[in-house]
Amino acid sequence: MNQPVQKNTLYVGGLAEEVDEKILHAAFVPFGEVKDVKTPLDQATQKHRSFGFVTFLEREDAAAAMDNMDGAELFGRVLTVNYAFPERIKGGEQGWAAQPIWADADTWFERQQQEEEMQRLQAEHRAAMQAAEKLHRDKLAAEREGEKEEETDPMAAAEAQAVKQSS
Repeated sequence: MNQPVQKNTLYVGGLAEEVDEKILHAAFVPFGEVKDVKTPLDQATQKHRSFGFVTFLEREDAAAAMDNMDGAELFGRVLTVNYAFPERIKGGEQGWAAQPIWADADTWFERQQQEEEMQRLQAEHRAAMQAAEKLHRDKLAAEREGEKEEETDPMAAAEAQAVKQSS
């Protein structure tokens, strides 16, 4: 299952029990403006599950935070910091289970149209490339034939013969 990563959202694993969203925000804000911090709670204990997500406004800030904070220590625990994967189909605040089935119908049609347009453009490009290759091959063939014609040019042959006879 190859899911795209979210380049401005980081997964932060290995959080100590004392770490809350405010502390996590404070730890990551030196790298850039933080848009959101979430620490999902365990339903049974109502404590976070030793990981969280930090979303930056800028991708570059997220990259800097990941480079600097992966392997860093926070409250005596070593952090694991990576790019986050999109939320799976479980529901949640913005999960697919909370939306009606037709919610993405407009975007689906738009994506289909874009894909068809891309396929059409690729086909046109292939046809243009094939036509250009054929023209190039024809030009090379004509040049080769021109060279052969120059070798059998009757005027050149007559001149060569006249030079031979006069000598």
